[in-house]
Amino acid sequence: MMAAQVQASAAPAAGAMEGGASPAAGAAAFPATSLYVGDLDVSVQDAQLFDVFSQVGSVVSVRVCRDVNTRMSLGYAYVNFSIPADAARALEMLNFTPVNGKPIRIMYSNRDPSSRKSGAANIFIKNLDKSIDNKALYDTFSAFGNILSCKVATEMSGESKGYGFVQYEQDESAQNAINELNGMLLNDKKVYVGPFVRKQERENVFGSPKFNNVYVKNLSESTTEDNLRELFGNFGPITSVIVVRADDGKSRCFGFVNFENPDDAARAVEDLNGKKFDDKELYVGRAQKKSEREMQLKENFEKSNKETADRNQGTNLYLKNLDGSVDDDEKLKELFAEFGTITSCKVMRDSNGVNKGSGFVAFKSSEDASRALVAMNGKMVGGKPLYVALAQRKEERRARLQAQFSQMRPVMPPPVAPRMPMYPPGVPGMGQQLFYGQPPPAFVNPQGYNNAIFGKFEV
Repeated sequence: MMAAQVQASAAPAAGAMEGGASPAAGAAAFPATSLYVGDLDVSVQDAQLFDVFSQVGSVVSVRVCRDVNTRMSLGYAYVNFSIPADAARALEMLNFTPVNGKPIRIMYSNRDPSSRKSGAANIFIKNLDKSIDNKALYDTFSAFGNILSCKVATEMSGESKGYGFVQYEQDESAQNAINELNGMLLNDKKVYVGPFVRKQERENVFGSPKFNNVYVKNLSESTTEDNLRELFGNFGPITSVIVVRADDGKSRCFGFVNFENPDDAARAVEDLNGKKFDDKELYVGRAQKKSEREMQLKENFEKSNKETADRNQGTNLYLKNLDGSVDDDEKLKELFAEFGTITSCKVMRDSNGVNKGSGFVAFKSSEDASRALVAMNGKMVGGKPLYVALAQRKEERRARLQAQFSQMRPVMPPPVAPRMPMYPPGVPGMGQQLFYGQPPPAFVNPQGYNNAIFGKFEV
């Protein structure tokens, strides 16, 4: 495929820049004879790749990387040449060549992950036309310097996601590409070209994450896409609007609005969140993936629980062995009312509503809770001794129990050497059995033993 058409005068000027080095120059920091081959079709075999690359030079080895368990191809391989010139020629001649119907992507093998993950000289391109593939992106951006890696992100079907990445050998080349191509038209579409920022760093870099897609909920059942487009259109150009509906076509009262510009999306969230529309108060916020939303809800829940536990530290009592006569919250409150102001109390029940014999009582002050603990722990209530203790979070209780269990665990004696039988020397077949780790018996003099046999005694 030809390079993407750049509708600006910047591209010809870029051709005159420094950095139009041969592909071999990129190997300076990496093994000059080792190539990484990506985007492989799963059916490609080692022998097939060997035949392809042997056409341009002397190949030492080829290895298609596979899953350890299934032996299925992972979609990439390594090819090693005997001399750097052959590797450079293969990179120049075979890059983006179709193998089994799928263009392969070649670059020098870089075993050092620090340079790959640092983001140095790496740029991000978005709003790409769907017709732009790896080769077209490479041809377009190679005018600014030597490219180490170039990739357009694709769906499982192979269709472009509309964005890609280019990593240069030099930071200067990356900056030149950003300066010249950001905001230019590629195949009639205005593209964004900027420095690559890792996902975990984006929030720190921008203060808050950039987003185009806005989530809207608490809509009226009568609200349509046209209503949303009219409401949100005041903030900037909109690329798509949808009201989510059930199978019967009835609105589920939420939807999404996608803006062309992230700044417009941010302003819409700031201005419309909490506003009334069709007599209903809207929630307007950044659209999140399900996994991200679940993680945030979990964090909020844990944070809320911790704040509640910290706030009630020393004031919340746990009760167990409650008598069946204390069968509702009011009776429990009456039992502890004499010790101070109670903020909440609860008798625990199972799914069928049956009293579980345990509960909680929270006092306004820790002093009141301490008095109640001392007075009520062990007290007979309805013929049963009541157990009262300070309530603990599950994590604290588990840690305490583990510590107690480790203290109760018996100390095992150190291992001893194998107990191998031995016999004293000089008394064949007659000796007393010995074991390692025990003191030996008295030594038997062989001469005295022989004299005893023949009836001779020595004094």
